[in-house]
Amino acid sequence: MEFDSIECVSSSDGIEEDEIPQLHPHIIRSQFSSSKTTTHKNNINNNGSTILCDGNNGGIAIHPATSVHELLECPVCTNSMYPPIHQCHNGHTICSTCKARVHNRCPTCRQELGDIRCLALEKVAESLELPCKFGSLGCPEIFPYYSKLKHEAACNFRPYNCPYAGSECAAVGDIPYLVTHLRDDHKVDMHSGCTFNHRYVKSNPREVENATWMLTVFNCFGQYFCLHFEAFQLGMAPVYMAFLRFMGDETDAQNYTYSLEVGGNGRKLIWEGTPRSIRDSHRKVRDSHDGLVIQRNMALFFSGGDRKELKLRVTGRIWKEQQNPDEGACIPNLCS
Repeated sequence: MEFDSIECVSSSDGIEEDEIPQLHPHIIRSQFSSSKTTTHKNNINNNGSTILCDGNNGGIAIHPATSVHELLECPVCTNSMYPPIHQCHNGHTICSTCKARVHNRCPTCRQELGDIRCLALEKVAESLELPCKFGSLGCPEIFPYYSKLKHEAACNFRPYNCPYAGSECAAVGDIPYLVTHLRDDHKVDMHSGCTFNHRYVKSNPREVENATWMLTVFNCFGQYFCLHFEAFQLGMAPVYMAFLRFMGDETDAQNYTYSLEVGGNGRKLIWEGTPRSIRDSHRKVRDSHDGLVIQRNMALFFSGGDRKELKLRVTGRIWKEQQNPDEGACIPNLCS
């Protein structure tokens, strides 16, 4: 669905070109620090290389210049390997996921992999402590090797997905990068201020297939918020929905509240809630109906006239809940 015209009226001036930080996307790399490791049943061969032996299936020769971290890197996907770690008869290792991808053939020597476990390398991994791979984005944590993956899946410093819902955008990064990306690549309207007044117009409101999301970004309280507006089919009934998402983590989103109001002909609907973090996809928020949902008949009633054209005016406000130091209660801090 394409909106014929969108008139976005902000209650305050838009963000100037030089107010949005010009940052380049962060390149996420795993960072490893040196850790003391203990090898099990080690032997030293004639050229000085250490051989890790598992006691049953031979060993892996480690070149003097090779670190343990490099040994734990899968040669196919280059990710860190976790048990079960497999090896061929020549000692070349591979992770369990890639073992199936290479059809049980060693990617290094092309020998059949079989079902040999590299128990020695698995034991070495148990002794390692590694920093979070999002250390370059600010995470200071260090974890035992086998706890690192679980932490990284929920790390507060992990990059965010692009919140633009009009396409399957694969861009990821921190908030300043995504704000610039939304402005430059998706041509999203940027506004400064905590109140808004938007008018959505559609000449044929009965067409909701291939609905287009309208997205506006607001800079308020030093944070960024995404205002979404969409038409979609809810069961057999076409509906319109508006909601706000916070560009940050869920914990920080809980510090803010917003209201949305739409009306006409002496009637109005009001929604008040907490913005959802962009960690939650727009589809997840939409399908949970966590926002202002307007039935089409009601939307046409608000539009007035002969009900053949959609003219919705959505107004809203964002405020921050602040703790009252004397009473221990939250009080609203309205943005002027």
